[in-house]
Amino acid sequence: MKNIVVDMQDIVTVFGEHVIHDRVSITIHEGEIYALIGGSGSGKSTLLKEMIMLIRPKSGKINVLGMDITAISAEKAGELKTKWGVLFQSGALFSSLTVAENVAITLQEYTDLPRQLINTIVATKIDMVGLPAHAASLFPAQLSGGMIKRASLARALAMDPQILFLDEPTSGLDPVGAEEFDQLILGLRELLGITVVMVTHDLDSIWSIVDRFSVLGNQKIVASGTLDEVINCNHPIIEKFFKGTRGSIRSKL
Repeated sequence: MKNIVVDMQDIVTVFGEHVIHDRVSITIHEGEIYALIGGSGSGKSTLLKEMIMLIRPKSGKINVLGMDITAISAEKAGELKTKWGVLFQSGALFSSLTVAENVAITLQEYTDLPRQLINTIVATKIDMVGLPAHAASLFPAQLSGGMIKRASLARALAMDPQILFLDEPTSGLDPVGAEEFDQLILGLRELLGITVVMVTHDLDSIWSIVDRFSVLGNQKIVASGTLDEVINCNHPIIEKFFKGTRGSIRSKL
């Protein structure tokens, strides 16, 4: 059994009087591509934000790379953040910076590497995600939606993370672009040996690249496991996701 890299136990999340998660538990192993899926408002992105310390749950334990992030010092939290990369749904690139400057920013903030080496690393990451070399000098407003995703991914990979967190990585992409991005993620996992945790609505991603996943609904995890394990669960939410028209069509391909 591979090492556990993310372990969430009995997570309770409350916004005001609204309960988002009621004793949710998830375990993610090293090298997996793991997905969180569910309907809008089910708390998928919130759960991811708790993993990366943007939101704190009301109760429960979260362990990432062997560290309890619910009881961690600011210094240790800063160190831990250098061990993961995050691709936000919108890309979240700095609009006033070029692609190269966006990718370089974490290297400049967290390392003492010389500028020439940073430039080399930036060029390598831009190439790694399939962007042409000239994209380095472009600003976000000059990029297509697919290029923004790839530039944001290059930035997430800048520090050679152990975990890559992706929030709706294929949203806004056409079917061809989404398939190419899925294959890029699969290739990066094989090349770098990273663990990938993604929030997605894209059933094609679940069918084609995800190893295991959890389905959220009604404040709980209603099913968790491999595709075969999940689709054989007898639950109304599973029926809607995988046995409705879209799911049925995909299962026949």
